[in-house]
Amino acid sequence: MDKLQNIRREYDRDSLEREQLLDNPIEQFTHWLQEAIDLGLQDPNAMTVATVSSDGQPSQRIVLLKDVSEGGFVFYTNLESRKAQEIQNNAKISLHFPWHGIERQVKVCGVAEVLSDTENSQYFLSRPKESQIAAWASDQSQPIASKQVLQTKFEQIRERFKDKDMTLPEFWGGYRVIPHEIEFWQGGVHRLHDRFVYTLSAPEQPWQVTRLMP
Repeated sequence: MDKLQNIRREYDRDSLEREQLLDNPIEQFTHWLQEAIDLGLQDPNAMTVATVSSDGQPSQRIVLLKDVSEGGFVFYTNLESRKAQEIQNNAKISLHFPWHGIERQVKVCGVAEVLSDTENSQYFLSRPKESQIAAWASDQSQPIASKQVLQTKFEQIRERFKDKDMTLPEFWGGYRVIPHEIEFWQGGVHRLHDRFVYTLSAPEQPWQVTRLMP
């Protein structure tokens, strides 16, 4: 294996100036996300969700962004999972979008709120049936003896709902992350990256934009 110290490359695809940025960070994010989609990046809506346990231990995992609007960033999960338990204890979380193929990153800091039953049900019932079955079958984050145990449970639930519509599990739903800080990072030559952070001091105040040192 090559020495990790020697694995590097230049970031010379693009640069970012303040006048290129929109005043609204949600609109700017949507613009960058659409560019990632149009360029064919794999899993452009994949994001790392970082939470913190009650004893201060951070934890991260990758989930898929399923909606973004002025209200915030939406994702879905098992509401009894580790991430859900940590959000219940501390709703302040961080999201990270790593668009390596276009040398960009976006970091979001905000507060997560639980979606309504209506929102959860609408999305859950729009998923492929196999995904719905998998949600029922997995006690997310819990120990399991083998993959076969999970597969058996999956088949049992498939049989249970064979001749009827799926229903929303009580333990499954989503969160909307209401942002107060959004940072846009564009890779730069010689590691002189371009970083701009939008911060919101109060809900009715305009977003403030600041350039950061790389």
